[in-house]
Amino acid sequence: MTSPQDELLPGTRRALSHRIAVAQAEGRTPSLVAAVVRDGRTVWHGARTSVDGHAPDETTQYRIGSITKTFTAVLVLRLRDEGVIDLGDPLEKHLPGTGAGEATIADLLAHTGGLAAESPAPWWERTPGALRPEVADVLGEDPLRHPVGRRFHYSNPGYTVLGALVEKLRGAPWEDVLRCEVLEPLGLDRTSGRPTAPHAGGWAVHPWADVLLPEPTEDLGLMAPAGQLWSTTGDLARFAAFLARGDERVLSAESVREMRTPAAPPAAPDVVTGYAYGLGLELRRSGERLLVGHSGSLPGFLASLTLAVDDDVAAVVLTNCTSGVPVVAVGADLVRIVAEAEPRIPEPWRPLRDIDPSVLELAGQWYWGTHGFGLRLTADGLLSLEPLSGPGRRSRFRPNGDGTWTGLEGYYAGEVLRPVRRPDGSVDHLDLGSFVFTRQPYDENAAVPGGVDPEGWRGIK
Repeated sequence: MTSPQDELLPGTRRALSHRIAVAQAEGRTPSLVAAVVRDGRTVWHGARTSVDGHAPDETTQYRIGSITKTFTAVLVLRLRDEGVIDLGDPLEKHLPGTGAGEATIADLLAHTGGLAAESPAPWWERTPGALRPEVADVLGEDPLRHPVGRRFHYSNPGYTVLGALVEKLRGAPWEDVLRCEVLEPLGLDRTSGRPTAPHAGGWAVHPWADVLLPEPTEDLGLMAPAGQLWSTTGDLARFAAFLARGDERVLSAESVREMRTPAAPPAAPDVVTGYAYGLGLELRRSGERLLVGHSGSLPGFLASLTLAVDDDVAAVVLTNCTSGVPVVAVGADLVRIVAEAEPRIPEPWRPLRDIDPSVLELAGQWYWGTHGFGLRLTADGLLSLEPLSGPGRRSRFRPNGDGTWTGLEGYYAGEVLRPVRRPDGSVDHLDLGSFVFTRQPYDENAAVPGGVDPEGWRGIK
C-alpha cells in the first residue's frame, strides 16, 4: 500500500490505467499487470482481466525470462566486489575447458564474448533442460560466432556460463545462491525458479483468430541463469528500487551504477535507436530520457523492467502471451506518463557546512586552450567540470584524499585531476590526464606546455 504523500494524481492514475488497457486489448493477451515505482516505493499498480478467475495483483507470479540475467549479473558483481574474481579475468582461469575460455567475465556480462545467441538444437526454451546436462552441451562444439571482445552479440549461453561460474565459486546451486545472497536480503519472497500459486499460465494467441494455445513450462536446467525466474510486480518493483540505489547487503550504489553504465557498443543497426548494454542491463534512449532495465520473453510470457534514474521513476510490465504486447514500449510510456505529469521535485538547496579553502580555490572558470569550462564544488563533496556553453567533455570527480580527484564518467572517467601549485601555494594550473587547464586562455603566467608567445594576443594587421 502507499501512503497519502506517495499517491499519484487522479489524472496520472487514469493515464496509466488507459495505457495498460490499450496494451492488453491491442496486444490480445489473456492478462497484463504493471506497477510504477517512484522514490523507491510502489505508487501505482494496475491489472487487466484475470488469472484463474481473479484479477492478478502484486503477488501473482509471471515468468520474467531474460530479466533473470540481471539477477545473475548481480551475483557475479558480488564475487568481484569480494575480490574472488576480476571482471578482466578470462573465463578459463575460473572455469576451464568450456571452449570459450578466452572471453573475460566482463565480456560475458556485456554480451561481447563472441558466443552464439542460442544453444544448439533443439529449441532450448521449449525443451527440458535435462537434455543439456553439461555446460559443453549448452555451448556446443563451436561456441564462438565472432572474435572475442570485438562486437556486441546477445548470448543466452553466455549467461549460462556465468551461472556455472557462480555455482563453482560458491559451491552451491545457482538458485540457492541467488535466494541467499539477493532474494532474501531484498525481501523478494515471490521470486523463484519454479512457479508457486498464485501464478499465471503461459499462452500463445493465434495471430489470425481470437483463440489460445497453452505453452509448455519447461525447467531450463543449466540455462536457468539466462531466463528461468518467475516473479511479480511487487518483487520487481523492489528490485527496480535496488537497481536505482543499491543496497549494502547486496551491492553498493557504486556497483549498481557500474551495471547501468554502457559496457558494450550497440550493434550497427541499433546505433540510431541508442541501444547499448551494460553489465546485465539494457540501456535505451526514449527521446531525451535514458532508460535502463531489461526485457524478457519465454514461450507464453513477456516482461519488462524499465528505470529512468534521473526521474527516479521505474515501471514493471508482465503479461502471459508469447507475442503481441510491446512490453518495452509500454514500460517506457508508463515512466514517461509519471515523469511528465508529476515531475520530480528536487531536493532543497542547502549550503555546505564547511569547506577546505584549498578546494574552494579550485572552483570557477578554467580554460583548456581556448575552450571555457566551469569547475563547481557540489554539495555531495564532488567537483563537477562542464563546458561554459555548448556540448563538450564533462565529468564529476571524487576526491582521493591526497589533493587529487578521479573522474567518474564520460571522457574523463578514471582520469586524475591534479592541481599544480606554485612555490607560494597558489594554483598555477590543473593537470587533467596531461591536459593543462589555466585561469585565462593560454595564461602567460602558467606552465603551459609549448609555452605562450611572448608578444601575447594580437589582432591582424
